[in-house]
Amino acid sequence: QFPSIVKIKNKTKSREHPINPISLQTHYVKFINRLSSTHLRDVTADSYPNWLRFHIGINRYELYSRHNSVLDALLKDLVTQRITSVAMKSGGTQLKLIMTFQNYGQALFKPMKQTREQETPPDFFYFSDFERHNAEIAAFHLDRILDFRRVPPVAGRLVNMTREIRDVTRDKKLWRTFFISPANNVCFYGECSYYCSTEHALCGRPDQIQGSLAAFLPDLALAKRKTWRNPWRRSYHKRKKAEWEVDPDYCDEVKQTPPYDRGSRLLDIMDMTIFDFLMGNMDRHHYETFEKFGNDTFIIHLDNGRGFGKHSHDELSILVPLSQCCRVRRSTHLRLQLLAKEEYQLSHLMEESLVRDRLHPVLIQPHLEAMDRRLRLVLQVLAVCVEKEGYSNVVEVDDIPWARGARDTATRRNAIHR
Repeated sequence: QFPSIVKIKNKTKSREHPINPISLQTHYVKFINRLSSTHLRDVTADSYPNWLRFHIGINRYELYSRHNSVLDALLKDLVTQRITSVAMKSGGTQLKLIMTFQNYGQALFKPMKQTREQETPPDFFYFSDFERHNAEIAAFHLDRILDFRRVPPVAGRLVNMTREIRDVTRDKKLWRTFFISPANNVCFYGECSYYCSTEHALCGRPDQIQGSLAAFLPDLALAKRKTWRNPWRRSYHKRKKAEWEVDPDYCDEVKQTPPYDRGSRLLDIMDMTIFDFLMGNMDRHHYETFEKFGNDTFIIHLDNGRGFGKHSHDELSILVPLSQCCRVRRSTHLRLQLLAKEEYQLSHLMEESLVRDRLHPVLIQPHLEAMDRRLRLVLQVLAVCVEKEGYSNVVEVDDIPWARGARDTATRRNAIHR
């Protein structure tokens, strides 16, 4: 329905290759080489692997459509496809692995570091917190329930550390960190800024380890992404505070700064703020968008591993962008109100959604209950905004095509609030 971020051309008359392999990563090149051995008349979109069909479906408004038939197949692939190679991902503070599958798809693997019951230690700063594999899984399901569809597909998988990591990696730096613990378990620690040492090794039982697998987005050679500094970025300092923490009128300045002075970007920030608050994620220093679509496109909700760290505490500072700006999408507001109703309670929908993951239970009950509590707090903030500024000045008309159907309902609601 909408222009895709990735276009596959199949010019059978001129016998041209379906995809130009120049500058693409190895997994794309291998797939293309496989296609070249197939008669072009037999190459159709249905014959593409699920990871490529996912890429083709990305458009200006979403990573995947609401009823995308490829999504479940891709989630299954993440759990069942044979892993053919493993390498450490460069950059970042904690260990992440890039896994390549038999069908040439790739995913980012975050191994289990904490049990479900462990909370972030009270003396930990947000920037030194562990990245949790179950948070990545739960974030994908939460994003889907909120109808954002801005988190790449994520599935939990039980990985054999010997057969599926050590024996298939060509990364010598990773391979050298494997050892057998005194309890006779297979362990490794890799190389990274935090928690990559013998003392913080990742150990299996005896060689099985849980982890999250997030499907890769299209190769940067096909779909460049732009990185933006989050206006409400924290200081990432033990003593200093960010400007937004000391200036209550900070949003007025943001609203005069491109790209927040026009279009939907500020509303995207509000969506991301609500998403992060429901998870308790304080680590949102940057965000990314697809360059092809310019400034009029969605924010990709990447890297959610520091969510769901504390169910016993609601970090209200995450909601500051919302309380300062008092702006929200109409579709988001309606969805939040719906999820606050008993028959569509957020915690119940999350529990039903997460039960399909191989690593169920993904979240313990207190985390599910915390989301319901935080949802009520979000609605309270918006209610204060509406009381102060008026409904029409707070709840804005959607720029997303499929959300415009709610306009008539919201218009009637607006008349009631006047």
